[in-house]
Amino acid sequence: MIGTGVGASKGDVLAVGRTCEPPAPWSGCFAKAPRRAIGSRSDGLLGLEDLRLMPPSREGLVAMRVDLHTHTTMSDGTLTPRELLERAAAMSIRLLSVTDHDTVRAYSQLVPGASDSLTLVGGVEFSTQWRRVGVHVLGLNVSLDSDALGEGVRHQQALRLERAARIAHRLERLGLGACLDRVRVLAGEGSIGRPHFARHLVAIGAVGTLEQAFGKYLGAGRPANVRLAWASLGEVVGWIRGAGGTAVLAHPAKYRLTRTKLLALLDDFIEAGGQGMEVVSGQQTGAQTRDLASLCIEKRLLASCGSDFHQPGQPWAELGRVTALPSGCRPVWDCW
Repeated sequence: MIGTGVGASKGDVLAVGRTCEPPAPWSGCFAKAPRRAIGSRSDGLLGLEDLRLMPPSREGLVAMRVDLHTHTTMSDGTLTPRELLERAAAMSIRLLSVTDHDTVRAYSQLVPGASDSLTLVGGVEFSTQWRRVGVHVLGLNVSLDSDALGEGVRHQQALRLERAARIAHRLERLGLGACLDRVRVLAGEGSIGRPHFARHLVAIGAVGTLEQAFGKYLGAGRPANVRLAWASLGEVVGWIRGAGGTAVLAHPAKYRLTRTKLLALLDDFIEAGGQGMEVVSGQQTGAQTRDLASLCIEKRLLASCGSDFHQPGQPWAELGRVTALPSGCRPVWDCW
């Protein structure tokens, strides 16, 4: 499942290699990391200390399938970490990041050395807010055992638990019964999120589909939706960069901002230390891709791409179904 990629020894997982010095805001974003032995845990699983190793050569990253935005059962995905990697290998993905919401627990469940074809990048997706709009920031190529990342994950997980308790209370007041214990079972070891509540509502027959659960109870403005004061952009970017990673604004087109507000968001993100943006996020039109590429180049940001995969059967967000970055964009992995 975890392979080497070009230029790495068997079982390695990608992390920062050489540095580069592009113009600001790219410059000064990256740091070198030492090579470490992999698979150091006695049970053969990956320890956090195993997940910041040298990358494949840049030549090996040309014309390959890349997916740097995916989810597992450790947040709101339906595949386990191992199942995700098996699916990625079967779909000929060469460079992959597991970016679960506010957690990196997926990486502790991965066994190295089963494939030579896939290189794994340490990642996370942090929730934050900008002018009362919820936005997400990817941390790519992070050092998973860093104090900064640990601080961020603990902070966000505490907020998620608080939100879960408040959602459960609201649903109970709506006559739907106590549900927090059941939702914890559905989440398992993963982060509790609204999709787990949606699955519970479907299971008890309160709604017929997950979409109906959000439309009736859990979506913005609905009676069980709870708004939280997530960490600020600056805090989130600080955790990522403190872990030696690259801070990337996730799916900017999905926030449905006006052009003026999107430009303002990008400016504030850059001012906070942000380094990249997703130019390709799942299925989108060619016009959308060209527009985001233009913004990325204009703002001198690194370009990333990912499916935002959560589960099979969603062709608009299928694992690895990511179009190539347009010419003129500098890939985020170019400096790893």
